[in-house]
Amino acid sequence: MNIFVSSLNFRARREDLEKLFAPYGEVYAARIITDKVRHRSKGYGFVEMDDEAGQKAIEALNGSEHMGRTISVAVATSAKTERPTNAPTAPAE
Repeated sequence: MNIFVSSLNFRARREDLEKLFAPYGEVYAARIITDKVRHRSKGYGFVEMDDEAGQKAIEALNGSEHMGRTISVAVATSAKTERPTNAPTAPAE
């Protein structure tokens, strides 16, 4: 399960996410998304766990406080699946 974590403290690191989610099960991967130019955190990240552990973590951590901020935790959705594919357009007149 891929888990989206938002409203993270900008000082939060990958290790902080791993430590936060570890009590709920094995963390396969954790990453903080950074700005490509400034290399600073954008305030959100992703954690990968098995489905059962991930669901427990979401239920326990959503709305909780971490490093002074109230975080949001939810199942990540793929932007690629949510965007419409290239739909045919009407011919120009």
